[in-house]
Amino acid sequence: MSNVSLTQAIPMLLKAVPRSRNFEAVLLFWVAGIHAFALAQIQLAVSQRMSWDMLYYWAPPTISAWILHYVLRKYVLNADGLLLPLAFLLNGLGIAMIYRLDLAEITRGGQDLFAERQVWLSCFAMLIAAIVVRLVRNPLVLRRFPYLAGAAAVVLLLLPAAPVIGRTFNGATLWIAIGDLSFQPGEIAKILLAIFFAGYLVSRKGPLSEIGSRVLGMKIPSAKDLGPILLFWVASIAVLVIQRDLGTSILYFGLFLVMIYTATGRGFYVGIGLVMMVTGALVASRLFGYVGARFDAWLAPFATENYTAQGGSYQLVQGLFGMAHGDVIGAGLGSGFPQLIPLAESDFIFAALGEELGLAGIFAILAIYLLIVYRGLRIANTHQDDFSKLLALGLSFVLGLQVFIVAGGVMGLLPLTGLTTPFLAAGGSALLANWSIIALLLVLSDSSLKRVKE
Repeated sequence: MSNVSLTQAIPMLLKAVPRSRNFEAVLLFWVAGIHAFALAQIQLAVSQRMSWDMLYYWAPPTISAWILHYVLRKYVLNADGLLLPLAFLLNGLGIAMIYRLDLAEITRGGQDLFAERQVWLSCFAMLIAAIVVRLVRNPLVLRRFPYLAGAAAVVLLLLPAAPVIGRTFNGATLWIAIGDLSFQPGEIAKILLAIFFAGYLVSRKGPLSEIGSRVLGMKIPSAKDLGPILLFWVASIAVLVIQRDLGTSILYFGLFLVMIYTATGRGFYVGIGLVMMVTGALVASRLFGYVGARFDAWLAPFATENYTAQGGSYQLVQGLFGMAHGDVIGAGLGSGFPQLIPLAESDFIFAALGEELGLAGIFAILAIYLLIVYRGLRIANTHQDDFSKLLALGLSFVLGLQVFIVAGGVMGLLPLTGLTTPFLAAGGSALLANWSIIALLLVLSDSSLKRVKE
């Protein structure tokens, strides 16, 4: 029998496990508490009583998060310790707000409920993330299949245009449906595009960095090396035309610009890319009525003709009124009127949270997103191989850019798009893609630390 006491054994056990995993476990405990408190607050504010129903919306996601934590502890022991708790915090907050909207829907006799579905979609997405962590032990394996990833991304982007399975919701052709099951393939395409861009740019880094000739005093690459940026500009316009969604095309083209700039260090690509992006958006606003309507609603949301128009600025104005009602500290969870905002559970959940949590809550949510992006960029910075560096940067940037586009649209700083807020908004496709991004970043962080130690 050992003479080691319990007080001596606990520090020894903690030292045997990397600090990031123990820190992650402590944070998961507190995040689960915050989630339970939010659900209890909503029940008390809306129903003036607490019921055991809240366990249905709390226990399954919490258990799924701990399962993912166990997988990380077993297979990627040195992975980043903040990404999982931060993503789970946002996911839990989204479930709580959707549950709050469901209670308001039940009160007025409606039947469009989303919280129960969101709970199980969140669990499924976290379990898929655990599978990704288990299968992709070495991220360099993905480097072998850049063109396969690119081809798969193109197929996924074209699927919504298919005549049988393609579906159009709220004016955007972003979905496919088979029976009662619907899916947004563009969400998975953004991950595949990041893998393709990372693999392609690593192999073409030299030619893309070379100087071709001078035009108007500027050093530009040769015409053949400008081909990729022209190709993806045309592809982004094609996405805009086929899918009728400005945000998705900006997201894909922005991802490419950031990754090509990081790979080559040439500011020329960013400059010419931004000019092409703005030019394409302005031309599209004149050629395509649905894009022009988005711009009109953005520039003059309170104009009567825009406010009353089909697909006009009514949703935006309701969101702005809601956030104004929230003021600095918010009306409190369950005490506002977010149900008055159209699509508050998905496109405008950011505005719904702004009303009940106020400006302080919005800043806190944005800070969480900023911290996730920062951790991703930190992972990219610590990697020594170019592919992993570019992949981590691309995955982090796509999350950051999506939040910027969505938050800017909801607050009236940018035209509205069809994008949704990562982890918060209702929808299984986005949850699956965003949790897969977190899983890949965790694997990348583990591999970077292993290489540093080696």
